This record gives sequence, structure tokens and C-alpha cells, in this order.
Amino acid sequence: MHLSGSDGPDHGPTLAQLLALIAAGTLDVVVAPRGTGVPVSDVVLHDPGEERDEEVWAATGLVLLAVGVEVASSEAVDVLRAADRAGAAAVVMRRGVRGPGTALLEAAERGRTALLTRRPGQGWTEVLGGLRTALVHSVADGAGGAGGVDGLRLGDLSGLANTVADLVGGAITIEDPQSRVLAYSRMDHEPDPMRRLTILGQEVPRWRVVELRESGFFQTLWNTDDVVRRPADDRYAERLAVAVRHGSEVLGSIWAAADGRPLAEDAVAALRTAGRAAVPHLSHHRTWGRAATRAREGAVHALLAGSTQAAHDVGIVRGRPYAVMVAEVYEGREPAPGDVVQRVLDVLALQAAAYRPGCVTARSGQRLYTLVPAADGETDPARTLLATARSVPRGVVFAGAGPVVTDLARLPASREAAELVVRVLGERAARLPAGAGSEVASYAEVAAEAAVLRLLDRVEPLWGTLSGPVHAMLEHDRAHGARYGESVAGYLDAFGDTAAAARRLNVHPNTLRYRLRRARELFGVDLADPAVRLLADVGLRLGRRDG
Repeated sequence: MHLSGSDGPDHGPTLAQLLALIAAGTLDVVVAPRGTGVPVSDVVLHDPGEERDEEVWAATGLVLLAVGVEVASSEAVDVLRAADRAGAAAVVMRRGVRGPGTALLEAAERGRTALLTRRPGQGWTEVLGGLRTALVHSVADGAGGAGGVDGLRLGDLSGLANTVADLVGGAITIEDPQSRVLAYSRMDHEPDPMRRLTILGQEVPRWRVVELRESGFFQTLWNTDDVVRRPADDRYAERLAVAVRHGSEVLGSIWAAADGRPLAEDAVAALRTAGRAAVPHLSHHRTWGRAATRAREGAVHALLAGSTQAAHDVGIVRGRPYAVMVAEVYEGREPAPGDVVQRVLDVLALQAAAYRPGCVTARSGQRLYTLVPAADGETDPARTLLATARSVPRGVVFAGAGPVVTDLARLPASREAAELVVRVLGERAARLPAGAGSEVASYAEVAAEAAVLRLLDRVEPLWGTLSGPVHAMLEHDRAHGARYGESVAGYLDAFGDTAAAARRLNVHPNTLRYRLRRARELFGVDLADPAVRLLADVGLRLGRRDG
């Protein structure tokens, strides 16, 4: 069960080194009698429901993951004492709601084994994968490492890209095997339009992928451990690429592009070294990155639902004002296909991250929620970000921003307001010809329409229990495909101007007058009666919700 390459507990990486490499906030150190500088030999699972593996427990320097054991449970003390007798470096248990009891804390303080807890929302599989990948990374570094890229937190792909860019003297992108961008280096001057397109779309354009595949470039890249060169042409700068592989498995690739000047003389050697150094980082990303993203997004959703305790987990600063922005993806009038939604949400999340430090995002279906920090006295911090949402390619986006709130407990109110804005924009689009583009607005800009939506939400349950002239007209329209309701709605929207309403409905004014007269004769919808006009407006607005 021990990882190959470990030199034993006296020479292995320390617990502190492993904790520094895994994602921040994954594990909490409760008690560490000998500190966290103790050496670690391996990371193993212990299930209290299984028989004890004496060979494993006899090894010192283990980090033991006590699956199924909560710190407040009755078996917690027994598991800790048994691990301490075996010389384990640390035991990790589930934190739970109540936290560790007095007996467990006393046992930990009297022993030599550190007690750690796993935070809620983190899975044991991800914790095991993260710790083991960190252990392999630390062992490799201790055996010589990859010069120039040591000291990065495991999975810090952005840091890796920037470090490699310094070594190579060019712009770096790190991609997965499907040519999706995982990270890229900061550059004052981008090399060429291809890199800008790749970063904006968070993936290499499909036509470029086809070009590289058909030219045999990818075949060469995936079948060699060396750096592959693509010379400059009249369109694009010179590229160097190296595959990142763990054994026979391809984890991704690193690309270097010249930025108007030749790459460094030793760029090929530096990129070859970076390809080896990137292995544990990409392995960690595959094992841990998605789980960490899910946990972070879960904390954002909890915060938007009113749980202020989640603020620390996502880096939200208490006392700082924030506004919530909601962006929803459509394809015309219909929900967009899943792959289109994800690509558009990727671009929106990237724009939010680049817009202002402290922006945090979370997805839900076809929506992206963004918490935007506001400067002192700023009342519309999401204005610029809203404008960028209007120009997102490959999809129609409705985006709305709620008001700024200074109390985190008020974030749900800002979220609800932003969601209402999106609903208003969606209802506007439904009344326009197909093909309408993206629309954005703040709550203040659509406050009246948003208030109408709130009222209709409250009235809708009661409306279904009532009857009368408007109900009879709408039921007749549904049963016979008639257009009396549409005619009445057009007349009301035009403030009784028959000529204007007829133009909007694309009918002759006499046709409209005939329909309005028949609506009065057949159903009693007399638009000269203010009460009937009010009921007709409410009923027709609710009827549009039903299609």
C-alpha cells in the first residue's frame, strides 16, 4: 500500500508540506502534539467496518483516513489511540456538526499522532487523491524535482503557466487532451489573434483543431515525449508544444508561443522540463480540481441562500458591499443545447474573474451567478460586466444585476432582484420576433416591470380559482385557436389607440374593431369598464405565461 519511491518516514515529506500542496481549506489541523513537521510515508484508508490490516498499521509515518468516523462518535477515541500506538503521523476524521469531544481532544494532546478533520463538502476520494498526489510530487521534488518550477501549490496551473513563461520567454497555455484551456500565462502583448481567440473561448477554435489534426501535428505530439515545433507563418507566431503524460496516459499539453521576438535559446529544454514537472499538477487537477470547484460553487450558492457562514470558504469579505449579477443563456427563444451553455458560461465566468478582484461565481443549470464587490459609494458595480455579457459569442444571454447590499445576509434579496431582471428580459424577448440578441439591465432600469412580475406571482394562484368574462374568453381561445385575447391585449397595450394596435397586430383596424365587439358580445369583455380592463390585463399577462 506504500507509494513506490518513498524513502521511509525519516526521509519522506512532512505533513506540513502535504497540507501546503493540497487545496486550501480541505483539511483542518485540530491537535498536532509534535507539530506538522513530522515525516509522512504513505496515505491509507481505514474503514472501521473492516478488519484491521496489521501490516499496514505496523508502518510508521502514515496519514490514516478514518472513513466513516466522525470526531463526535464513540469510536473516534479508539481509532486515534490505535493509530498512535502504531506510530501514525496523523488521523483524518469527518468533522460533523458538534465537533470533537473533550475525551478525543485529551487523547490527542497526550499522544503523538496529529488529529485532522475533513471539511464538509469534501469527499474522501478527493482527499485521498489530493494527499497521494501531493506525496508523489513531494517525493519527486526531493529526488531532484524540475528546476525552476518548484514551490508551487499542487494544482496551481496558473502559477505553473506564468513560471514556464518566464523560463521559455513566450506566452504559455496549458490545455487538456480535448484542446480546452486549463490555464494561461499573463502577457503584456499577446502573440497573435489565435491566442486571443483561444483564451476568449477557453478552447482552441474547432477549425484550428481540425487543421492540426489533419496536418498530423497532434499525432506527432501525442506519440513523442519530446517538444514539437510548429514554425511561424504569415498568420501566426512560432509555437512549441509538449505532451504531459503519466505513463501511457496523456493528461494534456503545454504550448509556448513567441510574442514578437524569438523564443529563448533553451526554450525547448525548458519546455521539456516543464512537461515533466506538470504531471503531478495535471494529475491533481483531474482528481481534485472539479471537486474543489463544486465545493466552492456550493458555498457560493449557500451564501446566496442566506448562509453567511459560507463567506470565509469563498473569500467574501464581511462588511464590504456586493451586488449579485445573474446571467442566463438562451438560443433564440428556446433553451440552448448543453454544450453551447457550458461554453458560454465558461466565457462569462472568465470575464467575471478578469473584471475585478474578489468576483466569485457559481453555476446553476443555464445560469451563472456572480458576486461583484463594490467600491465605496459605488451603486452599480456590475455595469461594465453586464456590458461584456451582451457581447458573448455563440449564444444569447440575458443578464441582470441586483442592488448593492452591505450586509451579507441581504445577498439573497440582491439575487432575487437580479433573477427578476432576467425574467423581465426573457418576457420582453418572447414578445419580439425570433432572433433577438442578448439583453442586459440593472434592477433600477426595469423596476416597474419587475414589480408587475412579483404581483402576478402572488395573484396567479388566486386567478385559477376565479371565473368571469376574461376567463371565458381565454378558455375559448385555447379551445378553438381564436385570437380574441391577443386582440384585447394589443388594444390595451396601445392605450385604446385602435390604429396603433392594428399596426402592431398586423391586421386592418376594422378587423380589430370587429374582434373587440365580438369579445364583448360573446363573453362580456366590455373594455369601457375599468374593472374589466384591469382583469383583462392581469388575465392576459398570466395567459402569456401559459403560452
